[in-house]
Amino acid sequence: MKIYLNESLSAQERAEALVNEMTVEEAASQLRYDAPAVERLGIPAYNWWNEGIHGLARSGVATMFPQAIGLAAMFDTDLVFKVADITSTEARAKYNEYSKRDDRDIYKGLTLWAPNINIFRDPRWGRGHETYGEDPYLTAECGKAYVKGLQGSGKVLKTAACAKHFAVHSGPEAVRHEFNAEVSWKDLEETYLYAFEELVKKAKVEGVMGAYNRVNGEPSCASEFLMGKLDKWGFDGYFVSDCWAIRDFHEHHMVTSSPVESAAMALKAGCNVNCGCTYVHLLSALDKGLVTEDEIRASCVALMRTRIRLGMFDKSTEYDNIPYKVVSCPEHKEVSYQCAVKSMVLLKNKGILPLDKKSISTIAVIGPNADSRAALEGNYNGTADRYVTFLDGIEDAFDGRVIYAEGCHLYKDRVSGLAQAGDRYAEAEAAAANSDVVILCVGLDATIEGEEGDTGNEFSSGDKNDLRLPESQRELIKRVAKIGKPMIVVCAAGSSINIEHDCDALIHAWYPGSEGGKAIADIIFGKVSPSGKLPVTFYNSADKLPCFTDYAMSDRTYRYTRDNILYPFGYGLTYGDVVVTSLSYDDGKVNVEVENNGADTCDVIELYIKSHCDNAPAYPVLCGFKRIFVKKGEKLDVEIEVLDKAFTTVSDIGERKQFAKEFTLYVGTHQPDELSCQLSGTNCMSIEIER
Repeated sequence: MKIYLNESLSAQERAEALVNEMTVEEAASQLRYDAPAVERLGIPAYNWWNEGIHGLARSGVATMFPQAIGLAAMFDTDLVFKVADITSTEARAKYNEYSKRDDRDIYKGLTLWAPNINIFRDPRWGRGHETYGEDPYLTAECGKAYVKGLQGSGKVLKTAACAKHFAVHSGPEAVRHEFNAEVSWKDLEETYLYAFEELVKKAKVEGVMGAYNRVNGEPSCASEFLMGKLDKWGFDGYFVSDCWAIRDFHEHHMVTSSPVESAAMALKAGCNVNCGCTYVHLLSALDKGLVTEDEIRASCVALMRTRIRLGMFDKSTEYDNIPYKVVSCPEHKEVSYQCAVKSMVLLKNKGILPLDKKSISTIAVIGPNADSRAALEGNYNGTADRYVTFLDGIEDAFDGRVIYAEGCHLYKDRVSGLAQAGDRYAEAEAAAANSDVVILCVGLDATIEGEEGDTGNEFSSGDKNDLRLPESQRELIKRVAKIGKPMIVVCAAGSSINIEHDCDALIHAWYPGSEGGKAIADIIFGKVSPSGKLPVTFYNSADKLPCFTDYAMSDRTYRYTRDNILYPFGYGLTYGDVVVTSLSYDDGKVNVEVENNGADTCDVIELYIKSHCDNAPAYPVLCGFKRIFVKKGEKLDVEIEVLDKAFTTVSDIGERKQFAKEFTLYVGTHQPDELSCQLSGTNCMSIEIER
């Protein structure tokens, strides 16, 4: 038996033995993302590139969950874990079938480049909806749950997760290939590296992907500082470049002068696999003496180690018999539905919700996102075998008449190219006039907030210019509002939006996945209570934000600003009335009693801490949360663990430790800020702690 086939040996020992049997040419070939077969050694071709941030992506049909920002809005790590577990189950089911048919193409493998744990520091960033929001702690907790769900707890990895994009990466998209993110030691430790460290140390994430940008002058995919952090944290997985990022070294960052030099720089720094084509120059780099054979082999060992950990060279694995029929099965779709319900955030309700079906006979469903599949998908998505749009869900749930009108194009001034501008406004006005209530479905989709090169928003390369709806939709809202009917606005978008209208109710639905229409209907008609919380701050205007290219955290996010806030981080209404009635702290545990004076509902108990020292963020920061279900009139005891790390702060030189001796802990269903208390009608409780 070949040594690398001996399952009693460690993955490291097997990988070393396998690479020892390769020629240097063969070893170098395995450092490409589209690694060819080495037939004489029985190594099949393998494509490292697969996606799965909210369900298996880009490989045909799969269960489609809410976009990652919506998963964060659930404040429910157990459900995030379940989403990832289902994603990996479906990835294995497809991999099993693809492998039987010798299909080794892109998006067919077991290395899922997820989750995206960048910090959504600026609401203009087009890719922010791929992340878990603006808070490092929430991002880390969701990210760890997702990694554990993807990787499983079996003898071999179920799939290999990958934390991306390392690091300090959050726009602007238009300049990402040449941009140098300049960031302080404090912000690095406190904000930008926090989640990556947690995923490496606590979740044992198997992969890390480097970013396009430079960080304080060093290309992220060849950064001595960043690679040093991974070593310090004990990372022993594989490192992959973002796609074609190494080419940027010589074409945009100008830190090298040729592809050969770029390949050498990345390899020597510790980049094991190149998503792109620059590593085809590795043998030339070897010939020129820019890299050594040992360096090529060391990277190949890291990659073979991951493939061995996935069981690719074992006789069999516990996942080989996962049947293809689990893909997009009813049980998985039910989880998607639960996620959609728990992710949607009720931002405003003047008493109109939940709608009483018996009191109305006709509903007008209006807007460019009413019957849009794209409004359900987000980006980096799979294909659902059935989509329930907002219109579909409302029609299915309501026995009366539903009148539909598109109203306008998502962002153009007309729907029909041959028509005059505003060609659908009159139809929308007529629909509203002939209804008892209007449900107006507006927002964005991934064609106008997303990744550079993947969108039609050519003027901003995926980023938003402002926080407003497109002009076509702003005009639609004005016209429909003038009709004077009660109006519920449903906004599908992956980021902060100011609809600039005082409607009767406002629900932010994110990109809620294939079951989004059923979820919105059940919330509107009161079958379930909304219970999502904002994982990002909603601002009034982009004009008052810091410069997009400024990576300093000063005046950014709920931790450092109270200005220009429309809806605060952590805020979201329910149909219940959950209040905290008692609070105590002992030995790392917070115990609270809550009482629900309203309808049955889920809610989230949020815990914030303020360290009383000069190094602390300006305002209390999230340090714990728990999703609960409370019936009307019920009292519930809730325990939340507070990690030791919550009592640490970061100095200006990037040192994290406990500086303070006195702390204030706040508990409620939202932040302990004045606006959250005003909007929700409830206050937080607090307790002083000496430690």
